[in-house]
Amino acid sequence: MRRFRRTLVAAVLATTVVAGTAGWASGTAQTPVTGPPPGTAEWRADRSLGRELPDPASASPGDVAAFFASLTATQQRALVARHPLVAGNLDGVPVALRYEANARTLRSDADGRQILAYDPRGRGQLVEVYGDLDRARRVAVIVPGSDIDARTFDRTSAMARSLYEATDGATAVIAWAGYTTPVGLGLDAATGGLAEAGAERLVRFTDGLTATGAAKAALFCHSYGSVVCGLAAHEADASDIVAFGSPGMRADDVADLRTNARVWAAKAPADWISKVPNVEFAGLGHGNDPAAPEFGARRVPAADAEGHTGYLAPGTSTLRAFAAIARGEAR
Repeated sequence: MRRFRRTLVAAVLATTVVAGTAGWASGTAQTPVTGPPPGTAEWRADRSLGRELPDPASASPGDVAAFFASLTATQQRALVARHPLVAGNLDGVPVALRYEANARTLRSDADGRQILAYDPRGRGQLVEVYGDLDRARRVAVIVPGSDIDARTFDRTSAMARSLYEATDGATAVIAWAGYTTPVGLGLDAATGGLAEAGAERLVRFTDGLTATGAAKAALFCHSYGSVVCGLAAHEADASDIVAFGSPGMRADDVADLRTNARVWAAKAPADWISKVPNVEFAGLGHGNDPAAPEFGARRVPAADAEGHTGYLAPGTSTLRAFAAIARGEAR
C-alpha cells in the first residue's frame, strides 16, 4: 500500500511538473501514420512484370530485397518510374533506387540530397542519409523526439550532419524522422501511443538496412525518440542504443530492454528533462531514468552539453563520445 501511494504521488508530481514546464494544453493530439505507403493500391494492381509485386503491407524487408535482386536493372528502374512513392518508402528496396524514387517525388527539393524515404501523409515524414550507406562499415541513425516532421526536419538533419562530421565521414549517418512525433508537451508526449507506432516503423527500417546489406546501426535516440527506441530495442537490429535527454525508455533497466545491443545514456545537468520525475503509472510517464546508475547503461559524458538540444554541439565531450560509439571505437 505504501509503495502504491508513493507511485501515485510520483505520477501526480510528474503531471504537475510537465504542466508547469510547458502546459498540457501546448500539445495537440496526433494520429500516427501507419500502414503501407501512398500508391500501394496501384502497386498491387501492377502486372507489368507478369507476376505480383511484393505486398507493401505484408512482405518483409528481406522479401522485398530478394524480389528486387531477381529483377534486371531495366525492370527495377521501370518500377521506380511507375511507383516512386512506394519504391521510395519500401524497406528492402536497394538504397540507390530509393534515392532515385524520392528524387522523382520531390523533384528540385531533392537536388543533391540522399533522401531514403519521404511520406507526405500527415505532417510528413522524411529520412536522409549523410555518407555512403552502401559502403560504410558503420551506420548511425538519429531518432528524434517531439515536434519533428517534414517541415522541421532541419533540426534532425543538423544532428545527423554534426555526428557525420565528427566521425570524419567514417560512418554513414541517417536522420530518421520516420514516425509521427508528439506536438508540444501534451498527453502524446507523456504517453506511449505514438512511440509504439514509431517503434514498429523503426524495427522495419533497421530490418530494411540489414536486408540491403548495410552495416548494423547504432541508434542515437533523443528525448521522446528514446521511448521509441526503448520499445523497439528487443527487435531492432542495432549494435548500440544511445538514449540522450531521455524521459525514460519504458523499461526498468537495461535487462528489461531485452536487447543484445550495447546501451548508453547521457543527460546534461542543465537539461529541463531532469525536472520530469521518472515514473510510469496508468499509462502516464516513461519509467526509470536511463542515465541513472541503477538503470545499468554505459554512461556518456554530458557535463558541457547545454540544455535539452545541445548534446551534438561541436566541441562537446558528448559529441566526441557519440562519434566514438558511431565509429565502433567506444568500450
